[in-house]
Amino acid sequence: MKEYKVIIPKLGFRNRVQNFEDLLNQYAREGWTVNQIAVNWATVVLERDKNR
Repeated sequence: MKEYKVIIPKLGFRNRVQNFEDLLNQYAREGWTVNQIAVNWATVVLERDKNR
């Protein structure tokens, strides 16, 4: 079974790409994988196995 998380990244105006990369790496360390990224990085849908 999968579980999902929807996040709305708060990236700021400076170093936007680096902040986005750091955010995704932080969630990846917790076992999350990216399922979908909306236009302009408005929302990101993450998924992982619930029984891990």
